[in-house]
Amino acid sequence: MIIIVMSVVATAFILAKLIHILSAAVLFGSGAAIAFFMFVGWRSKDVAGFALTARHVVLADWLFTSSAVVIQPLSGIALAHLAGWPLDAGWLLATYGLYGLVGVCWLPVVWIQLRVRKLAEQAKATDTSLPDAAHHLMRIWVILGIPAFIGVIAIYVLMIAKPVGIFG
Repeated sequence: MIIIVMSVVATAFILAKLIHILSAAVLFGSGAAIAFFMFVGWRSKDVAGFALTARHVVLADWLFTSSAVVIQPLSGIALAHLAGWPLDAGWLLATYGLYGLVGVCWLPVVWIQLRVRKLAEQAKATDTSLPDAAHHLMRIWVILGIPAFIGVIAIYVLMIAKPVGIFG
């Protein structure tokens, strides 16, 4: 009986870890790809191309990033529980704080992408250049992306190192 319980716990741990790692990869990968394509589309000065890019970026953010944003804390809590890590361990508390920081940066970015998509589609429909408002929003988008990117990298470092000595 003990062997069966241990086997179930081990299997659940591996499954939780797999889900956590895959959703982290999706979160980072989709975020990096979205940032790259949105930035390159904006800098291209091709309004029609940027409108198309913005439309696809909004969709990708909804499908991939949003899903991973939900899965990450759920799989992380399950993983911590199954591994026996206290949820108030210093490195986990630091991770929660960084995750919150990334979220605080990401939520306005989502709104900006929706707004910029609309402005780009309007400019395309009227055969005009991208309005100054879109450029202003994109500059804010870039500024918000920098701490979010650094935060995600820092989370990866904490997840890999689990630095007990540094954070208690």
